[in-house]
Amino acid sequence: MMEDNKINITIEYYNVKINEILNFINSNNNLTAEQIIYNGEQLSILEYKMTALEVAKEN
Repeated sequence: MMEDNKINITIEYYNVKINEILNFINSNNNLTAEQIIYNGEQLSILEYKMTALEVAKEN
């Protein structure tokens, strides 16, 4: 279905963004507390969105 395809594409996009953030965090040894907090918040938002998309996909 068209809707499932859009959901899958969006999930793939969010996975790429999550990996980018994780790579940024893991490749830097001198992150500030603000950078760690900001990136943690971004990861939480993306995970929340992915969970909502997975639920939508199942229904």
